[in-house]
Amino acid sequence: MAIERVRMAELPADERSRNFEEVNLGLSADQALDEARRCLQCKNRACVAGCPVGVSIPEFIDALANDDLPRSVQILRGDNALPAVCGRVCPQETQCEALCVRGIKGEAVAIGFLERYVADWAMHHPDRLLRDQAPAATGKSVAVVGCGPAGLTAAGELARQGHAVTIFEALHDTGGVLRYGIPEFRLPKEIIDQEVAILSDLGVTIECNVIIGKTLTIKELQNEFDAVFIANGAGLPTMLGIAGENLKGVYAANEFLTRVNLMEAGRREDSSTPIIKRREVAVIGGGNTAMDCVRTARRLGAERAMIVYRRSETEMPARVEEIKHAKEEGVEFVMLTAPTAILGTEDGWVSALRCQKMELGPPDDSGRRRPQPLAGSDFDLPAGVVINAVGTSANPLLTGSAPDLDLNKWGNIVINEQGETSIPGVFAGGDIVRGGATVILAMGDGKRAAAAIGDYLKRK
Repeated sequence: MAIERVRMAELPADERSRNFEEVNLGLSADQALDEARRCLQCKNRACVAGCPVGVSIPEFIDALANDDLPRSVQILRGDNALPAVCGRVCPQETQCEALCVRGIKGEAVAIGFLERYVADWAMHHPDRLLRDQAPAATGKSVAVVGCGPAGLTAAGELARQGHAVTIFEALHDTGGVLRYGIPEFRLPKEIIDQEVAILSDLGVTIECNVIIGKTLTIKELQNEFDAVFIANGAGLPTMLGIAGENLKGVYAANEFLTRVNLMEAGRREDSSTPIIKRREVAVIGGGNTAMDCVRTARRLGAERAMIVYRRSETEMPARVEEIKHAKEEGVEFVMLTAPTAILGTEDGWVSALRCQKMELGPPDDSGRRRPQPLAGSDFDLPAGVVINAVGTSANPLLTGSAPDLDLNKWGNIVINEQGETSIPGVFAGGDIVRGGATVILAMGDGKRAAAAIGDYLKRK
């Protein structure tokens, strides 16, 4: 009980704010062992209940504490198809670590740090890993639409059941939102590549540049496969609904991050999809995507990179760590401020963001206090680039080509308790069902859907 929670080393803020190198540097072997020994090995395993993919947390930590890394890897990978990803981007502080018994009278065990350590160790010591026996082939096949966290998780689980799995990805590379939506300073591409390679070794086939709803239809997938899992995400931007959204220099967060992360705009002179760089950049929103955008803008040279958020910092949905890192890197937080219009020059370029100050009233349906405008508080915030990071919704390209799919009023796919859609044998999960959510929640959907698909295929 006397052992204090480990602190992970980071790149210095003045250095990292001008490059895309990973901020968190990982734990040393001694740090990982000491932190693993902080785990109390509780019998009720409350931390597991807080994990959307049900990782056997005490078990993998116990193996680590006993310096049995191969066993720790086997346990972790048995529950989680993307442990190196989760160890970096999963909000453990509000999930597994929030329920850690040690957190009642002190600091929770750093479960996320340990997950990252074990997963990274496995990538550097493939010759020491325990080999699982390959499952017997079932003769059944499953099509997975989307190579993001939900699709990758479902594919891995289904392959371990012995089914032949093919993932269809619309983009030219793997990872989905992991690759195009999360900057390398949080999640290096090599981590995604190595996690995907593990799934390929399980026999999962991945076909890129295939747009379901255009290249192929759901009906055509049904004719070729025994079951289908839809996990194509929610990539349609939610518009602000204010004047000036069509000015040059206004980006949706998805477009901005995709250009930089996937196409390397702003980072390579020969990029075919350039990005507009300005001294002053305003990012509207308070979630992790907004943090990714503003920290990216800072790295691309913005002298004044600003978060504009209509509530206070307490209500921000972004991870505390991301807010801390952003502040250290020189990001300016303009709180209790809502945009009312985007102003432009005569030739159509963004020049400023017109804003109104807010105050917090009673809580709304989300449980957060509702922002209310202050009369006469309008002001203009100079900005040459404005990024809309207030959220996304379902892209209708796939759903519009499948009229038998039941949708809710937001255009998301409706599923039953087993994750099955209104079309028999077609399942769905992740953001296309939930709307914009976290990587780990999408992974949890993929894992549950894989179990349901397995049961369906047995009955079939």
